[in-house]
Amino acid sequence: MNLVGLLFGAMFGFVLAAGQLHDYDTIHATLRLESFYVFGLMGLAIGISLPLLWILERRQITTTFGGPLSLSRSKIEKHHIYGGALFGAGWSIAGTCPAPALAMLASGATYGAVAVVGLFIGLWIRDRQLEAANHAIREGDGERSTLPHTKTLGAR
Repeated sequence: MNLVGLLFGAMFGFVLAAGQLHDYDTIHATLRLESFYVFGLMGLAIGISLPLLWILERRQITTTFGGPLSLSRSKIEKHHIYGGALFGAGWSIAGTCPAPALAMLASGATYGAVAVVGLFIGLWIRDRQLEAANHAIREGDGERSTLPHTKTLGAR
């Protein structure tokens, strides 16, 4: 399974690089609303994947793990808004997000190394903050967890 993950990750990185999504100037031109290329690419990806996933789920297609495809649906909560704002701020400052940062690094861009180090520092800070707040560190999409936890983020 790790080899399959590596293969798909490499293909995804190639697509990001081919689409120039690992280029700092491309991202900043989009965020300054000087170019709508990235928005168009994102819209195209959503426009293709949304109906395909809906059809696959409706037909109860079996996944490689043996179960029917079941997509999770979440209600928008306050922590989603905060997380999105924080991610957007980081994206605009760094000119990249996690996957393109790895594509930057693979393409030899020195800035990619700085961005990847920053990602790991941010993850480390997040873990320290959760430990300080006495929350169990969770894995998953925020709605479900693969690790037992005593308290969910944002719950009172």
